[in-house]
Amino acid sequence: MNSKPSRRQFLRTVSAVAVPAFIPARALGRDGHVAPSNRITLAGVGIGPRGRYDLSVMLPEQDVHFVTICDVQRSRREAVKQMVDDHYGNNDCTMTRDMFEVYDRPDIDAVLVATGDHWHALASILAMKAGKDVYSEKPCGMTIGEVQALSDAADRYGRVFQAGTQRRSLANFQYAAQAAISGKLGRLHTLHASVYTPSRTYDWLPAEKEPPIDEVDWDRWLGPSPWRPYNHQYVAGRWRGHYDFEGAANFPDWGAHTVDLCQWANQADDTVPITYEASTDGITAKYANGVTLICDFLPTPFGNRDPHYTTSTGTCPVRYEGEDGTIETGDNGEIVVTGKAAKSLQREFAKPGTSAKGHGRNFFDCVKSREKPVCHQQVMRRSHIACFAAQLSWELDRKLTFDPKRECFIQDPEANRRIHRATRAPWSLYV
Repeated sequence: MNSKPSRRQFLRTVSAVAVPAFIPARALGRDGHVAPSNRITLAGVGIGPRGRYDLSVMLPEQDVHFVTICDVQRSRREAVKQMVDDHYGNNDCTMTRDMFEVYDRPDIDAVLVATGDHWHALASILAMKAGKDVYSEKPCGMTIGEVQALSDAADRYGRVFQAGTQRRSLANFQYAAQAAISGKLGRLHTLHASVYTPSRTYDWLPAEKEPPIDEVDWDRWLGPSPWRPYNHQYVAGRWRGHYDFEGAANFPDWGAHTVDLCQWANQADDTVPITYEASTDGITAKYANGVTLICDFLPTPFGNRDPHYTTSTGTCPVRYEGEDGTIETGDNGEIVVTGKAAKSLQREFAKPGTSAKGHGRNFFDCVKSREKPVCHQQVMRRSHIACFAAQLSWELDRKLTFDPKRECFIQDPEANRRIHRATRAPWSLYV
């Protein structure tokens, strides 16, 4: 055997090894590009109108690369693919109707879960079990038991979790909460959270012929919810208001934001109110520290017509009352202050309080640092539990007492049975 290489072999080796091919600036992280090693690979599960909004503010993040969309509806898969491909100027975004194909991919770091409410908890838990970090739209579960299981899963699997209660990342709501926390309102005594007037619908829409599975996978769309016949209005968004798909009398759809903001202002992220009592105008809850939380029923989610609020501050208004004054804000960005602190605290924020951009950025930063986001699993757990407990006092039409440490109702077996809800096989939450 001739151990001495020929000239041709030598040149071929030098060409392949010693002389590197052209490496684009994008791969090296130069010229404003982010190197692949520092890029978060993102996927989406169940991306409808709200999810597409979330995605629209996530796509411009330079260190985030969206690669695949999972949705049981073909029209929605194709809409997201078109949106993503148009943004990147290529045809690379892949599509699937099976979320397990997404979760099995080792290259995916994080998942945006924006399904219907009945899938939020389980889709998030399965993603975290597969090693993915999760940004989940709210409400993050349908019952107290679901948010407990979700929070426990994030802890068990060591994943970064962000609830889509984005108002904690917005300047006007931050300003109002800090005014309460800093003592500028004096001792807090009352918090107001606006919510929808609760309602319940158990009826089924008329049965229709199921479409081909590739057009709409109806069995997978139902997932953990009880079976019922297909109707195209469900998959088009008319699932809202139906107990099997929304649950909790639609209370958390609004309260997930406003009750969460009141929890924050009261520095109560590690607890919940201990009593809940419903009336025709709202639900009154009491914390152990003596602060009262009032969930005000509003006749409409659009605008502010409740007498508890000084003026129309837009959707999602909250009001914090202390011995030295009050502060109120909502989605139009306005800050309304009364009392001794009015002159120093009065100001207005130009941008409405609905953008999820900063909230998404907080999530991505934490995916890299492994720190907890502003609405991590324990923050979500307590604020959602407070919503569900308040709703149950309305549904059962009686005062309820809750143990924040054991997370159960005191001497009320019926209320405790409502902590959990049966799921359709094989979709167990406890995976």
